[in-house]
Amino acid sequence: EEHAVTFSGGLAINGCIPVFAVYSTFLQRSYDQIVHDICLQNLHVVFAIDRAGIVGSDGETHQGIYDLSFLSHIPNMTIMAPKNRHEFADMLEYAVMKHRGPIAVRYPRGAVYTGLSENNKPIELAKSETIKEGRDIAIVFVGAMAQTAENVCKRLEDKGYGPALINGRFIKPVDEDMVRSFAGYKHIFTIEDNIICGGFGSMVLEKAAELGVCLRSVHNIGFDDCFVEQGSREQLFEKYGLDAESIEKRILKIIKNEKKN
Repeated sequence: EEHAVTFSGGLAINGCIPVFAVYSTFLQRSYDQIVHDICLQNLHVVFAIDRAGIVGSDGETHQGIYDLSFLSHIPNMTIMAPKNRHEFADMLEYAVMKHRGPIAVRYPRGAVYTGLSENNKPIELAKSETIKEGRDIAIVFVGAMAQTAENVCKRLEDKGYGPALINGRFIKPVDEDMVRSFAGYKHIFTIEDNIICGGFGSMVLEKAAELGVCLRSVHNIGFDDCFVEQGSREQLFEKYGLDAESIEKRILKIIKNEKKN
């Protein structure tokens, strides 16, 4: 992996557009090369990050829940995550044909989600996608959490709430207009299959602070500061509270508690 990243840099310097396909957990080995051989020189290398998020039976050492955190703070790096198979193809096309500089597209193990296909807004740098307008509550997801976030939204609607559903698309740079719009909501919930520390939710909060946007209630939902054990995606999402039912219960509890205060 270290040599592959450096080799990709050499190809980019010589006019090629390399696409390095790699498991998320293995990309960790290449951190130094990503920083010095790619990002420092702002080279157009596309990182196609497979096995992002929970990898199931591949085991504890293969869980890809750290890439958003260790990539997002590197200057010149851009990070995207597609909500479904259609957006995946669009993001790869954007990364190869339109972008200039280091860019990563992260996606989960197995089949990519096919839902939300009616939402197919063109990819623009640092622009999110509003799937459903709402009031009071904004649910903002990235990548493979699309289906879960959609189910959470439907569960809340069944209970009389009208949440907005937003596809973050870009983890870095975060959509500034999206962050500004959060000032109009009572509750914002970010959902990602990455550790919370340094992930998408952290990037949203940092951008809000940078822009001076006052957010009343923000809750980042992802994996805690831990190593996730082996298990199927379904088992682990349920155990760590990232399945639709657990997230719905957490949101309702937060809203109830904040009403009391």
